[in-house]
Amino acid sequence: MADGKKEFWRWPESRWANPEIDWKKGKLITAGIDVGSVSAQGVIMVDGELYCYGNMRTGSSSPDSAINVFNKATEGTGLALRDVHFTVGTGYGRVNVPFGNRAITEIACHAKGANWMYGPAVRTVLDMGGQDCKAIKIDDKGKVVAFLMNDKCAAGTGRGMEVFADLLGVPIEDVGDMSLSVAEEPPPVNSTCVIFAKSEAGALLRAGWPKEKVLAAYCSAMAHRVLSLLEKVNVEREFAITGGIAKNQGVVKRLTKELGFEACEAKWHNQSYADKGFPFDTQIAGAIGAALFGKALAEKGSR
Repeated sequence: MADGKKEFWRWPESRWANPEIDWKKGKLITAGIDVGSVSAQGVIMVDGELYCYGNMRTGSSSPDSAINVFNKATEGTGLALRDVHFTVGTGYGRVNVPFGNRAITEIACHAKGANWMYGPAVRTVLDMGGQDCKAIKIDDKGKVVAFLMNDKCAAGTGRGMEVFADLLGVPIEDVGDMSLSVAEEPPPVNSTCVIFAKSEAGALLRAGWPKEKVLAAYCSAMAHRVLSLLEKVNVEREFAITGGIAKNQGVVKRLTKELGFEACEAKWHNQSYADKGFPFDTQIAGAIGAALFGKALAEKGSR
């Protein structure tokens, strides 16, 4: 909160540690650090199992964001950088992870992370991030077969949704559900540029539209933009969504309605994780993929 004003765009940060793992007994500890345009995630894996993660806002400095999210993930665990055997950086700030051993693109990391989180049946991954959207075709190992990316404008991304949350005074985590509360679906906003879409939304509010109707129009526009991207890569029925916008049901439900089939349920493919209630966060897919690449690279190096 700045100057007493509520920051509606600010989503809740989080961290989690696996109570069943004693990292000190692990043989191989790897870290995946995903520094994105809007958020940063840090994942620590112990012998290929998820040990802990942190999810927080990206700051003005990529190196600082990488350090901060590592500290967020490992808070209270006693695990320090010196205990990690291999670190892979990914995301927009991947080359600026000061303790990274390797940098790998977010496309490859989201593919591998989604394969691990959702299961090997997934063939299309939609990463709806803070600054762009990516449609990725993958094989059963999580290897990228093809991809398309839309990064021309913030509209249809997490940053665009933050702008609307602030404009309408609605907490960003409530935007999706509020947009679904309309009695009748309005036509989507016309503008693809977030600046013009913001202006159009202001005009709709002045014309007497309630907030939920404006949000429904914008979520519908976002879903339609993403649909065109998916159609260009021939989306298959087994598809998963990663990134922050995956948590916005207003966009997800409208997208799947247009597609004519559902996305994979946002839960662990690993049944033991699901049974134990381990938290499932669509935003950590890239960092998970990076940590998995770290494991493979560390094992290759040791051989």
